[in-house]
Amino acid sequence: MAFAGIGVDMVEIARMARVMERRPSFLDRVFTAEERAYCDGSARPAHHYAARFAAREAVLKALGVGFSEGVGLADVSVARGEYGRPSCVLNGRAAQIARERGVQEVELSLSFTRELAVANALAVTQDVRPRQDERPTPREELARSFKRARSVIDELDRLQDGITDTLEGTPDSVRRAGEGPHASADDDPAGQATAEGALARGATTPADDHERPGSVTACSQS
Repeated sequence: MAFAGIGVDMVEIARMARVMERRPSFLDRVFTAEERAYCDGSARPAHHYAARFAAREAVLKALGVGFSEGVGLADVSVARGEYGRPSCVLNGRAAQIARERGVQEVELSLSFTRELAVANALAVTQDVRPRQDERPTPREELARSFKRARSVIDELDRLQDGITDTLEGTPDSVRRAGEGPHASADDDPAGQATAEGALARGATTPADDHERPGSVTACSQS
């Protein structure tokens, strides 16, 4: 993102409080009626005045100038936009410098702690703005949204298919290894003949002989 400049400034809140107490005319000379109304109506006026004074310094740093270059304190002010968002207002020499440098707007961020007020300013030029013909139409944006949603649904379907296969049974190779048919005497004529011969002779198998496919354990009766 190209930009004309970035500015950051901090102001000690205690120092602003002292200035407000000792030099009340300073507020009328530096801040707009809108700023004074907002700050005086807040629970912590010194905090908000300090943040707005820091904003003036930060904006000038973003523009690459200082108060010594013909810019006055009243040339930069802070308004409140939609939902209370701070917005920068340029007048006089500050507005002239911004035009000369191609600055379209200055974005502001204000914050404070118990001791310090902080302001961040970003001077935005035309180069950073997307061209009108590069912006997608509402129809194109909607089509892109549907495409992204479709890809998510397809991925979920693939995951669900894999889970279903796992739950429904083991793979065929595992089933074939564990479910092979066991031969019995009835299926093996040779084995059946051997068993019948053993029964006819009254033979018994050892007690510790394990059953194996294709063999029959004969038991004698007493």
